[in-house]
Amino acid sequence: MTRTGADGAVGARDDTLTRNVRRLLAARTVRSVGQGVTVASFSLYLHSLGYSGTAIGTVLMAGLAFGIVMTIVVGPLSDRRGRRPMLLAYEAAAAGAALAAMISPDEAVLIVAATIAGFGRGANGAAGPFAPVEQAWIAREVDGAARGRALSLNATLGFLGMATGAALVAVPAMFGRGFADLASYRLLFLVPFTGSLLAIALIGGARESATPPAAALDAAAQAAAAQLTRSENRNLRRLALSNAINGSANGIIGPLMAYWFARRFGEPAAMIGPAMALGFVLAALGSILSRGLISRFGAVASVVRMRIVGLAALFAMPFAPLFGEAVSLYALRAAFNHGTLGARQTVAADLTRPERRGLAASVQTLSAQIPRAAGPVLGGWLIHSGRFATPFFIATALQALYLYLYRRFFGALDAADA
Repeated sequence: MTRTGADGAVGARDDTLTRNVRRLLAARTVRSVGQGVTVASFSLYLHSLGYSGTAIGTVLMAGLAFGIVMTIVVGPLSDRRGRRPMLLAYEAAAAGAALAAMISPDEAVLIVAATIAGFGRGANGAAGPFAPVEQAWIAREVDGAARGRALSLNATLGFLGMATGAALVAVPAMFGRGFADLASYRLLFLVPFTGSLLAIALIGGARESATPPAAALDAAAQAAAAQLTRSENRNLRRLALSNAINGSANGIIGPLMAYWFARRFGEPAAMIGPAMALGFVLAALGSILSRGLISRFGAVASVVRMRIVGLAALFAMPFAPLFGEAVSLYALRAAFNHGTLGARQTVAADLTRPERRGLAASVQTLSAQIPRAAGPVLGGWLIHSGRFATPFFIATALQALYLYLYRRFFGALDAADA
C-alpha cells in the first residue's frame, strides 16, 4: 500500500517501496559493482604505471574536485528541474569515461576519464557528484519512518555491490595473468561500463512525480516560513562544519587504502581486492545493524555509538604487524564506520522541508567532499615517504572531533523523533 506524503510524493507505507525506489536501489547496486572494482585497483594501476604516491593522490584529488564543482550545480538545480534527467546524464558520462579508459592505453585519456568518473574514490555506489539528486529522490518517494529504512537499504546494497566489485579484482590472477600486464587493469573498466549501461536502463524506466506548485502564503505564514528557513539554514551550517571535519579525515586515508596495503605489506592486487571486499561486506552488515539501532536509540545516537567502535579500529590499524590483522581491523572499521551512511543521510533529510532536500543533500555531500579532495595528496605523500602510521593518527583525531560535534549539534533530533 502507498499513501501521498505531505510533499506531494507517493510515499511508501511501512516497508513497502515504490517502483521508482526499487529501480533507484537496483541502479545503485549495479553502479556500486563498478566502483568496487576501481576502488580496489585504480591506485594500484597508477602505481604500476610509475606514479608516485603524491601523483596518485593528485589524480584522485582531481576527480574529487571535479565532483565538487558538479555537485554545487546539480543538487539545488534538481529541486527545480527534476532528478531523472540529471541521473541519466551522469550515467552516460560515466559510461563514456569507462569505455575510454578501457580501450585507450593513453595515460592522458585515463586521467581525463578518471577526473570525470571519479575512479577510485569509493563512493559506495552513490551517483558521484549527482548523489544528492539520488538521495533527494528517494527521500521524496518514501516518507516517515520508512525513509530511514529505505536509505539504509540503499547504503547496504551499495556496500554489497562494492564488495562484489572489489572481489572481481582477483579474477585475472585466477587465469594466470595477474597484473604485470597493464591490459588486465584496462579490462576491469568493462565492469563500471556495463554497470552504467544497466543503470541507464533502470533509471530510464522510472517516472518522477511532478513537484506540486507552492501554495500562496499570507503574511503570518510567510513570517513563519522565513523563521523555519533560518532554523534550517542554521542546522545546515552545523552539518557542513561537522561533515568538513569528517571529510578531511576520510580523504587522508580512505581513497588510498589499496595503495597503503601494497606499500605497507607488499601484497599484490589479487590479495588486496578480496581483503577490501571483506570490508564492504561487513559495512553492509553494519548498515543492517544501524537500521535496528535507529529504531531503538535514534539516528544520531546510532551514528555516534557505532563510529566510536570504528574510531578505535582506525587508530589500531597502523599497529597491526601482519596483513591479515590489518585487514581484520579495516573490515571492523568499515562495519561500524561506513555502516552509518544510511543513518547520516536520514539525519540530513530531516533537517529541511521536502522542497529543500536537494539543497540539504548537496550540503551533506559538498561539505565532506571539499576537504576530502585535498586529503589524498597529503596521504599519498606520507605513505610514499614511509610514514605509514601518520595518516591514521591524523584521521583518528579529526574523526573524534567530528563525533563530538555531531552529537552536540544534532543529539536533540532523536528526542524530537521519539
